[in-house]
Amino acid sequence: MRCPFCGHDDTQVKDSRPSDDNAAIRRRRLCPGCGGRFTTFERVQLRELTVVKKGGRRESFDREKLERAIHHALRKRPVEAERVERMITGIVRRLESLGENEIPSQTIGELVMQALSSLDKVAYIRFASVYKNFREAKDFEAFVGELSGVDRD
Repeated sequence: MRCPFCGHDDTQVKDSRPSDDNAAIRRRRLCPGCGGRFTTFERVQLRELTVVKKGGRRESFDREKLERAIHHALRKRPVEAERVERMITGIVRRLESLGENEIPSQTIGELVMQALSSLDKVAYIRFASVYKNFREAKDFEAFVGELSGVDRD
């Protein structure tokens, strides 16, 4: 593993342990070149996924990109990090279990919206505003109106 500080090619693992949810291995590493310490995570990957964008462009699935989008929607929300990590792991597992190597970006967006709707309504609306490309206040009003109508039933 390359050192993120100095670029040295060979770092040493000093400690390994399972993550909190046992879905990954957390490794503490030391660089003999600069003495820097950092953490890496090792996760099981069932299959190599490719995301098919709306315009037809393809790119490799990036769990970190998914995490950033979800964390952005959840910014300053009172949601425990462990619940968020479990949700992200669940979404990735569902994508891997679809049996397809190519996943439409809409499928990922719908899974994220589904997960956020049960986790935090504000984050759900934040994510939806970007995912559904809200342009005006009336777009928010209509969406929140639909959401309120669902909650009353």
